[in-house]
Amino acid sequence: MNIQELFQKGGPAMWPLLVLSIVSVSTIIERLWFWASLLSKEKQIVNRILDVARSDWGAASEIARQANRQPIGRFLSAPLRLYNPEPDLFRLALEAAADEELASMRRGDKILEATIALAPLLGLLGTVLGLMNSIQKANPGDISAEATKGVTLGISEALITTASGMVVAIFTLVFYRIFQAFLFNQAKIFRKAGNELELLYRQYWPTANAKGRSPDTDRNNSSFGSDGLNRRSLNSQESGERLREPKLKGSEPDVDSTSNN
Repeated sequence: MNIQELFQKGGPAMWPLLVLSIVSVSTIIERLWFWASLLSKEKQIVNRILDVARSDWGAASEIARQANRQPIGRFLSAPLRLYNPEPDLFRLALEAAADEELASMRRGDKILEATIALAPLLGLLGTVLGLMNSIQKANPGDISAEATKGVTLGISEALITTASGMVVAIFTLVFYRIFQAFLFNQAKIFRKAGNELELLYRQYWPTANAKGRSPDTDRNNSSFGSDGLNRRSLNSQESGERLREPKLKGSEPDVDSTSNN
């Protein structure tokens, strides 16, 4: 039995099932392409950004900006675009970007969910229609081959639509669960990468905002600029400030005693 005969014997409920199956397969192909391209480059982007952030936040921001076609690049770039943010604001930017990216990764889920719910119902509708057709053609007083054939065709229509609806629903459900597993794993990757980036920034931020930095330095040297401050320059600045600390009382001549003399 080929596809054409199957549709002819399946009855009118087969056409909505055909539309659902086409939409489902198209969505599954698009999602498979999306996840394949994402998972193949994600780990490399995360490692590059975190490695560079340990020494140069400006370069890390540039790498994240160049990777803005990938969700992980946009996620890590969100806090790096801010000008010298406080750690709490840095974390808030990470959380907002994660929510936005994870929501965009759920694209197509509603279509798959609708297919999973509607396909068995359409199969059940075809079953009811097939049984009604069989009952209408059944004649208890007629046991001829023609009457038996009509009942058989009605039962066949009912079984074909039931099986078709279950096949479409099961096929869609398998890929829906696979995509949900990918999304769950993606949330863990975002959480891990965001926590590591935030930890690095919390270690860097007190040094970048050490006391004694002049306003001109703050304006001209963003912590995420291409010419941002490094740890060595900040440490040398702090050591210079310690050398310029005022002397303790008693180390200078007494002004009052000198004037009296």
